[in-house]
Amino acid sequence: MTRSFKLPDLGEGIHEGEVLAVPVDVGQEVKEGDVILEVETDKAAVEIPSPYTGSIQEIFVKPGDIVNVGDVMMTFSNGQDAKAVREERPIEKPAAQAKPVAVTGRAAPAPKEGPVPASPATRRLAREYGVDLHLVTPTGPAGLVTAEDVRQFAENGKVGKEVAAASPAVPDETRPLPISEPPLPDFSKWGSVERVPFRSIRRATAKQMSLAWSLIPQVNSQDVVDITKLEAFRQKHKTEIESGGGKLTLTVFALKAIATALKTYPNFNATLDTANAEIIIKQYYHIGVAVNTDRGLIVPVVRDVDRKSIKELSVELSDLVQRTRTRKTTLEEMQGGTFTITNAGAMGGGFFAPIIKYPEVAILGVGQARMQPVVRDKGKGDFQIVPRLMMPIVLCIDHRVLDGADAIKFLRVIIDALEDPDELLMSMV
Repeated sequence: MTRSFKLPDLGEGIHEGEVLAVPVDVGQEVKEGDVILEVETDKAAVEIPSPYTGSIQEIFVKPGDIVNVGDVMMTFSNGQDAKAVREERPIEKPAAQAKPVAVTGRAAPAPKEGPVPASPATRRLAREYGVDLHLVTPTGPAGLVTAEDVRQFAENGKVGKEVAAASPAVPDETRPLPISEPPLPDFSKWGSVERVPFRSIRRATAKQMSLAWSLIPQVNSQDVVDITKLEAFRQKHKTEIESGGGKLTLTVFALKAIATALKTYPNFNATLDTANAEIIIKQYYHIGVAVNTDRGLIVPVVRDVDRKSIKELSVELSDLVQRTRTRKTTLEEMQGGTFTITNAGAMGGGFFAPIIKYPEVAILGVGQARMQPVVRDKGKGDFQIVPRLMMPIVLCIDHRVLDGADAIKFLRVIIDALEDPDELLMSMV
């Protein structure tokens, strides 16, 4: 008996990955749970276990290949489905699923009864595509509908046919102009060139940025923060934090300031659900931190920032950054963010406008702090020029959910907290 092993659904919003390693060979005997593939997605490097106990017959991929969810990775000969072996005793079956009805012409699909077995990520994808899960043929175990089943259903044009049957024709003159990427010229005509594969994190980042830029009308608000007092505070306590395994960076303080601002203005801790015309406001504060790695920009998530002390965040963030750069983070640590911060200060960056990480509604960019002359009003028309350590910050917002006035007020909370360490510590909840 031959069984095919397909790349499984790796998590919310993940459709492809790059094969890092194939730690098995043709003819090798494996057991269910043995690692048979290592794949890197835009979120993390993932070890994929075997769902079968048996002998590997063929392997169709190699390190460096870009693979999609649902692609056949390898086959097993004389393979036993270990789950099937354990099913000798009766088990509770999932709710019965109605058979899909073929959509032809203008006939409306027959109504179905009962819930369809599917993961939350698959259900969300179905809502995005406008797919009725009752109409999708499942390929997962025990009648489970997978994300790839939904994509296949949508790509086969069934969704489009249903919409076309229900919608009036749109005159050609009112249809938007199709925009496609024009073909590139032959650059080698003018000199030597080198072609480098566009894959892995860089490829996934390009898709994510294109998605965010095309969907979100982005507006940015800029300001500067006087962190002279904060830097003195940081220098005073950094040795103590380092002795405990942490690293007291400006990003740590920014995380606490952001958490305070998010609690003050909850609409920044949100997602716009256009399908249901709702704003989803999260009651938790998980902040993504952009980390520069040799593979590109990766955004692990620090959870429950509002509940953690400066010391706890210093230790946790230092560990998270280190593991991100060495590919040791888990997929779970890349998901669930409600807001993102990106700090270019360590590389000498100044003002810059980052792109919002979809489906969040805001992102904060921080630049390098520099000593600058600042005019201070001493009162009664007496002004003084003093040297201060000034840090540029830029807040980018989704203008569908937030306005410029909201951005200014949100930034004010962050600025006030960072300019006064005592205020920052007092604002902790």
